[in-house]
Amino acid sequence: MGLIPVKPDEVATIVTSLEMLERPRPAPLPTSPLRLVRWEKPGIERYRALFRRIGGPWLWFSRLVMADATLTAIIHDDAVRIWAVVDRAGIEVGMLELDDRKPGECELSYVGLIPELAGQGHGRWLMAHALALAWGKDVRRVWVHTCTLDHPGALGFYRRSGFVPYQRTIETFVDPRSIDVLPADAAPHYPLLASRR
Repeated sequence: MGLIPVKPDEVATIVTSLEMLERPRPAPLPTSPLRLVRWEKPGIERYRALFRRIGGPWLWFSRLVMADATLTAIIHDDAVRIWAVVDRAGIEVGMLELDDRKPGECELSYVGLIPELAGQGHGRWLMAHALALAWGKDVRRVWVHTCTLDHPGALGFYRRSGFVPYQRTIETFVDPRSIDVLPADAAPHYPLLASRR
């Protein structure tokens, strides 16, 4: 067993992929004061602003650095469905993105709420809706992935929701804080080792 060095300006994380191969039994949806609002072909700046609010604390950055044309092609694809989670005041506080581009499968690409809502039961509400929406008539597999940068309870939450882990991989990438994609104080649970460029 040995340790593998990671460059000071990089981040390393263990990614766990999970899947569900059978439609869950019907159950009453949990209640929440939040609601889902469908985003049809959202503007990329609005999309990125919500993506940053939800994922910044967990170093989500892929959609922030993606070329505009590439991101637009994904989020405007008819097989990619996106909802904003809004509170009673109509403020966007979460996101649900389902990717149906592979026949017979649905990926829960992004499922998240702003950190201030953690631990209040809203995640169960959002996951119940995600699964109800993901299991279309021809879907045989729903899958999701999480990583060790995510909320510490994320993996357990997915497993309690009925997902079964099937693969682990290691991912390394340039720390988005070191290249000014996210602020230096993002993800304080993961120390920033490199100076900002």
